[in-house]
Amino acid sequence: MPALIPTDFYATITWLGVVPDRASDLQAAPQERLDLNFAGPAGEDHGGLTRPSCSRVLSQYPRDTEIRNTRQLCVMSAEELAAIAAAMGIEKLDPSYMGATLVIEGIADFTHVPPSSRLQAASGATIVVDMENHPCMLPARGIEEDMPGKGAAIKGASKSRRGVTAWVEREGTLVLGEKMRLHIPDQRPWAPTML
Repeated sequence: MPALIPTDFYATITWLGVVPDRASDLQAAPQERLDLNFAGPAGEDHGGLTRPSCSRVLSQYPRDTEIRNTRQLCVMSAEELAAIAAAMGIEKLDPSYMGATLVIEGIADFTHVPPSSRLQAASGATIVVDMENHPCMLPARGIEEDMPGKGAAIKGASKSRRGVTAWVEREGTLVLGEKMRLHIPDQRPWAPTML
């Protein structure tokens, strides 16, 4: 029996990008297409089969411990980007500020899709949702440079809207305008008090 359920939810790819050098700047460079391999998108500095642990997993590992890289992509929704912009009091928020790899449109409450969900393109290219991407202040510098007085608002405005981290399960190419189908795990929500 399949463990993943294909849903009737489809999303359209509205933006693609890569972060070429996260040590110097989180901003992503827009792309027309992304070539995905098992180490992540070509040219993405967050790529690799493994990565040094960061603040996200300090409860499990000392910083810079080599771990499996489940943070190869940052996936956000156009709807949530619009909500972040509105909360900041700006007309539009360019996904490049957020270090986004992929922006999709058409799946409501995208930041909260179940972990281990898949987004699959018609070509078969498939990414796996790891977890919610918590807000941080890294985008603030670029936003502040271009929109003085707005950078500090990003962390609060993006709470519960920051999208997800993901990794490549099947290699392939993603292109602007392409549709991806959401597949979710076949399981009930966790209920630790149940017997």
